[in-house]
Amino acid sequence: MDLTNELLRNLRNRKPGYGLEQAFYSDPDYFRLDMENIFYRDWLFIGHDCEVAKPGNFFTVQVGDYPIVIVRDRQKQIRAFHNSCRHRGSRVCSAEKGTAAKLVCPYHQWTYELDGRLLFARQMGDDFDASQHSLKPVHCESVGGYVFICIAAVAPDFGPTRALLEPYLAPHRLSETKVAFQSSIVEKGNWKLVWENNRECYHCVANHPELCKTFPEAPSATGIQGSREDPEMVAHWEKCEAVGLPSVFRIAEDGQYRATRVPLLSEAESYTISGKRAVARQLSDDVNAKQIGSLLLYHYPSSWNHVLGDHAISFRVLPLGPNETQVTTKWLVHKDAVEGVDYNIEELTHVWLETNNQDRRIVEENAFGIRSPAYEPGPYSVEHEGGVLQFLEWYSNSMETRLSGDKKLSRVA
Repeated sequence: MDLTNELLRNLRNRKPGYGLEQAFYSDPDYFRLDMENIFYRDWLFIGHDCEVAKPGNFFTVQVGDYPIVIVRDRQKQIRAFHNSCRHRGSRVCSAEKGTAAKLVCPYHQWTYELDGRLLFARQMGDDFDASQHSLKPVHCESVGGYVFICIAAVAPDFGPTRALLEPYLAPHRLSETKVAFQSSIVEKGNWKLVWENNRECYHCVANHPELCKTFPEAPSATGIQGSREDPEMVAHWEKCEAVGLPSVFRIAEDGQYRATRVPLLSEAESYTISGKRAVARQLSDDVNAKQIGSLLLYHYPSSWNHVLGDHAISFRVLPLGPNETQVTTKWLVHKDAVEGVDYNIEELTHVWLETNNQDRRIVEENAFGIRSPAYEPGPYSVEHEGGVLQFLEWYSNSMETRLSGDKKLSRVA
């Protein structure tokens, strides 16, 4: 059976307001098409400027089949490369992060400059042309302290993404922060289930007691459903914009990314059990207003984010397989904030570590049930799950557009 036509038929036959068929959440062939047509084609949030603050700083990441290294070169430009030596393919950088004067393959010591040029390859003969064996570059862009990469040979235009996100991020000066704490978990469920769970708070009151002390469960909080008609939301936007913080809900034409600023509950200032600040030192020297709530940024397929007055939290989604997804969370604080003086890690991270673990269990139970032969797609709540439907609309439109023009793919044996 032709896989492309099967997947397209299932997308086109999806009942309005209902979920996807089982194969979208578990089938290895459908997953392969997701990787080839979404994760290997789109811009992906991969990390932060501050993680490569100085020349020679690098970090590595695995995107599907592709090992990638991100490094700041001697001209202070952030670059990304395929982390595969041009000799025999060994990984050049195996550490999760580090600092290096040069990038040296440990196998045969081929040595690369931080801009990817091959500098040294021992005893390769007189006819060897080092200029033809630089590390292969990966498209790399930075906006507002966020680093994005695109693995595709020809990347989509990043300009519209920059134009929408940069004004919201600029006041927070995230390039002048540091990662105070990082956590990675593996959720045993398909990446789309991770996103569907994130895109609604219908489940929050019964599952997230810590988060619900400060974050509103109202559907209007994330902008998709009725935010412009919510008086509290509009008043919050007006207050924040009056002090120079872009806040009004904006979304890309195709629905892939969006930004808005939302108030927290009971005039809370941070994601803590008490609602009080987790960090005494303000996140940005340019933002001194109180009770600015949380700047929410979403970029399919790889990231959602919360930027507050005292710290910021980024979430990165990377599929590991049809039934495994890695979610990496990073807590950012001002670069001069001192642990043990301005903040303590437990208070800073408690709410979202608990929430992430609760979401992990939710996604895994969801995946477990979907694998049942008795599963059939059910209806989403019109009142609470508009965000899920919006995500599925983006996914469906993206896959249909890209697969309709591609040559046919057959199921793997």
